[in-house]
Amino acid sequence: MGLHGVKAVFFDLDNTLVDTAAAGRRAIEEVISALQSKHHYGEGEARAVCDKVQAKLLKECHDPAKMCITDLRISHWEEAIQETIGGEANRDLAAECYYLWKTTRLQHLTLAEDTRGMLTELRKRVRLLLLTNGDRQTQREKIEACACQPYFDAIVVGGEQKEEKPAPSIFRYCCDLLGVQPAECVMVGDSLDTDIQGGLNAGLKATVWLNKAMTTPVDTSPVPHYIISSILDLPAVLQKMEHNINAKLGTDHMASSNE
Repeated sequence: MGLHGVKAVFFDLDNTLVDTAAAGRRAIEEVISALQSKHHYGEGEARAVCDKVQAKLLKECHDPAKMCITDLRISHWEEAIQETIGGEANRDLAAECYYLWKTTRLQHLTLAEDTRGMLTELRKRVRLLLLTNGDRQTQREKIEACACQPYFDAIVVGGEQKEEKPAPSIFRYCCDLLGVQPAECVMVGDSLDTDIQGGLNAGLKATVWLNKAMTTPVDTSPVPHYIISSILDLPAVLQKMEHNINAKLGTDHMASSNE
């Protein structure tokens, strides 16, 4: 039971355990199709609306105390339609687009069978925690949709905490939940800025960057301890860490014997 020195692994959700980007692309295509077939938009117009919404999502600043995420995102669609087509604001069409996008995206958020298998095996040896940034409602809906709850000892959503990744406080909260020390934990995620920087800020034992495209990070990026191109490569990395620790323990033992 357990790995030497590693007691817990923290996983990011979006584009780490589930392919949110691919699900989002499928959802956008559904909306484009509906705008064309049902509302007689040209393909160019429909794509322009969706491009504008995606740009708004990337820049989104959400304060749940002021507005619920549903109202905010319907407003994104409303503005995008008006900016593209002109004329009166069309809240009903905006709401229709939003709900179609949202439900389609959730339908395509799946935890792959081989990922489920990996998590099941891993959990026999260490504690697992899901740590995701984002709005409470949005992230809880994704967690429900991909049915990942049974694979984790705890789930922490940034939108429910005072601070999100990369703030050290949320990592300390996760450690306290599991009763472990930062130096006994590993963070796995696809974002250098939140997952890797956060793990480094919090003084975790190791950070593992999931870099599916195997892109070269810019010089100013935080440097992860390990890089993998598939989440399924994680067990091999943990084995490597264990091997390195055992080798160090052996060296230390020999050094003390020789003294």
